[in-house]
Amino acid sequence: MAEDERSIFTRIIAGEIPADVVFDGERVIAFRDINPQAPVHLLVVPKTEKYRNVTELAAGDPELLAEIVSVAQRLADEQTNGEYRLIFNTGASSGQTVFHVHAHLLGGGTDGALSEGTLGKL
Repeated sequence: MAEDERSIFTRIIAGEIPADVVFDGERVIAFRDINPQAPVHLLVVPKTEKYRNVTELAAGDPELLAEIVSVAQRLADEQTNGEYRLIFNTGASSGQTVFHVHAHLLGGGTDGALSEGTLGKL
């Protein structure tokens, strides 16, 4: 793959682009979103860019998907008292802008910012 075709997440994983990393495991990394939509907004990303979206990941490596969810839970326990939203955007019209599967962990909305009915307003 040519350098300019690599996703921004692949470049973060390689250390080419700085990020506020909050978890760095063997197969998964998590870092703060640079455009947060909630008091806590983390991206939980597999270190492989083999999968463009969560459907491909679930079919190709369900254990890696489970690891992403487990890391998200651990981070939510640490940073949001275990209360959070975990969102996977799939496709451009759903808001996916980086086609390297990743989960958005949103939490910390003590002011009701994450209450029911607010999903489309973030």
